Amino acid sequence: MGINMVQFQPGLSLTEFVDRYGTEAKCYRALYRWRWPKGFRCPQCGGRARSRFRRDGQVYYQCRACRHQTTLRAGTLLQSSKLPLRLWLQAIYLLTSSKTNLAALELKRHLGVNYKAAWRMKHKIMQAMVEREEPRKLSGFVQIDDAYLGGERNGGKRGRGSENKQPFVIAVQVDHDHEHPVFAVIEPVKAFDNASLEDWIARRLEPECEVYSDGLACFRRLEDAGHAHTTLGKV
Repeated sequence: MGINMVQFQPGLSLTEFVDRYGTEAKCYRALYRWRWPKGFRCPQCGGRARSRFRRDGQVYYQCRACRHQTTLRAGTLLQSSKLPLRLWLQAIYLLTSSKTNLAALELKRHLGVNYKAAWRMKHKIMQAMVEREEPRKLSGFVQIDDAYLGGERNGGKRGRGSENKQPFVIAVQVDHDHEHPVFAVIEPVKAFDNASLEDWIARRLEPECEVYSDGLACFRRLEDAGHAHTTLGKV
């Protein structure tokens, strides 16, 4: 049986996460580095010099060039939240490391917040993930497969092509050694037919990819679109 490369990619253990982001101060420093890796930059004018002050318990940065004031959270999904950064990073870690869809109720129990807060956190994080991945195109070496997800009805057709299930294209861009995943795209399509695959290929693949599939008939459109296509066993 082949190894699911997405499931077996290196991740951050719980112990490592706590070591890196276990306090509010560590989370603040990490977010500062992520947002301004080369040092503060004013979102208004691009200036580098700034002063720093506190107001209402929050740290503000004021650009010395245009005097625009901003915070570390401004313009992010954390902007209107008063919850500690530590809880936000914990929520992101739990949602992205779970093999299944982590329910808001379970997130509430892990974080010690009320259900409404957990629900909002989950949906903000998931929406940010969708917006980040929406324009992504895969390039280089790509493994592609078909899948059907959904429930079953009594008496309905089973297996590939079931009318009770939603068809998905699952594609993983891998490194040059074909050992480690780089990016993954899981996207619903109308059907596994030529038109649907032509549309998916145009939106999700950079030119001249080297693609590996299990040989589903509609994947032949890869060759028509100028990609190298190799048929393997079930990916």
